[in-house]
Amino acid sequence: MKLLILLVVVLGLVAAVQLSKVYQLSISLRGKREEDISEADNRMNGGAWLAFMVVFYASFIWLLVRYGSYGTPPASEHGLVVDQLMNFNMAIIFVVFFIVNTLLFWFSAKYYYRADRKARFFAHDNKLELVWTVIPSVVLAVIIAYGLRTWNQMTGPAADDALRVELYSKQFDWTARYAGNDGEFGLANYNLITPLNALGIVTEDGIESALEEIEGKIIKVENEIAYEKGHLLAEREALMAQLDEGHGHHGHADHAEHSDEDHGHADHEDHGHADADHAGGELKAVIESRIHEIEGMLESDQLTILTDAAYEAKEDKLYRLQRHRQRIQEIREFNFEGEMSAWEVGMDDQIVKGEFHLPVGREVEFVFRSRDVIHSAYMPQFRAQMNTVPGVPTRFKMTPTITTDSMRTVLEDPDFDYVLLCNKVCGASHFNMQMKLVIDTKEEFEAWLSEQDEFLVKDGVEEPESEQATNTDESTNVTASL
Repeated sequence: MKLLILLVVVLGLVAAVQLSKVYQLSISLRGKREEDISEADNRMNGGAWLAFMVVFYASFIWLLVRYGSYGTPPASEHGLVVDQLMNFNMAIIFVVFFIVNTLLFWFSAKYYYRADRKARFFAHDNKLELVWTVIPSVVLAVIIAYGLRTWNQMTGPAADDALRVELYSKQFDWTARYAGNDGEFGLANYNLITPLNALGIVTEDGIESALEEIEGKIIKVENEIAYEKGHLLAEREALMAQLDEGHGHHGHADHAEHSDEDHGHADHEDHGHADADHAGGELKAVIESRIHEIEGMLESDQLTILTDAAYEAKEDKLYRLQRHRQRIQEIREFNFEGEMSAWEVGMDDQIVKGEFHLPVGREVEFVFRSRDVIHSAYMPQFRAQMNTVPGVPTRFKMTPTITTDSMRTVLEDPDFDYVLLCNKVCGASHFNMQMKLVIDTKEEFEAWLSEQDEFLVKDGVEEPESEQATNTDESTNVTASL
């Protein structure tokens, strides 16, 4: 079938080309120039414009009726307001669309070229310019004022009893955090991010775990630098040259005979030479010990071979790791003036991956954070979207109004699920960065939340991975933690 359609299209194009050639040939046989257009042709083209206008509008209206729906009905309180704002804007666009295109087609049909008529030309008209400046300005001002009012309603302060949920983004994964029984999120610091503490929550155990991990990285890089073959060989050669130079200096003894009057002075110099020989002997022992150590390192299985650029990169990485360690130590030593939130409030936070739940009919205040690049938390069925920016927490509030089961009934789709998407192109796996969202009744939500583990940095407990996590997570974690 597809091949048949393709053949029809190709044959149609070939027929159109051949007809154009026949038309050009007929013009040349009649002795007319191609650019000479008769008044009958112009009148026909004018009528064709009106016919095309009717077909164009009919097609547009059919597409609008067939595909003009936004999809699912709004599943949040502010979603109704957002749809109203969208409909208001679309109404203005449709009015302008029909007015402008109708004038375009009508003028083209009415004022086709005639030899006995000349177009009027005027260079400037203040009234006309005033009309097309003031009217768009007023319309845009109304749109902006309406939009800002709606935006302020959606992003204003949340209610005191609102459920607080943090959505944490990274390439290419979402994590949800609930505040726990105390209703407060624990402090978070990106310097504390480890595989066991993916959100960098500040706890004493978390700091010790982060220090332990960073120390292991520092030791590894220090060994890679210390066991670099080229630098070890260069150091051994320099030490051996220094050792040979020392032997040459001591091998030249002064055998000149001293006169009786110089004997006292010579005895004094002998003591000085003895001290110098003793110091030289200690230096020689140190050099020989280091040469022996280098020879052992050259035979070690830890030996590395690096280019100059790679060696400099290792040195730079070591510096950054040491600076990272210093930042973690500063967190541990910082005086939070006795606030419990500094060390304890984060321990009862509940962290979930793969899917998260919200109760229907209760206001939810979202706090968005990002580990690496700008993402965008987009929940289309709730008409909710907010950028997640590294280092700058952003907020949004909404009240779900339709449970997942109810929406499945409305849409007659038993497999329907709400979803959290990333709406910013954030990298190669951006298309797969999503998280399932379930809207429960109040009782169902409380039961689900009670089953979620509280956050504690426990030895040997790995961070659960979502289905969307990719192999790039490991390199991303290392980069972000630095």
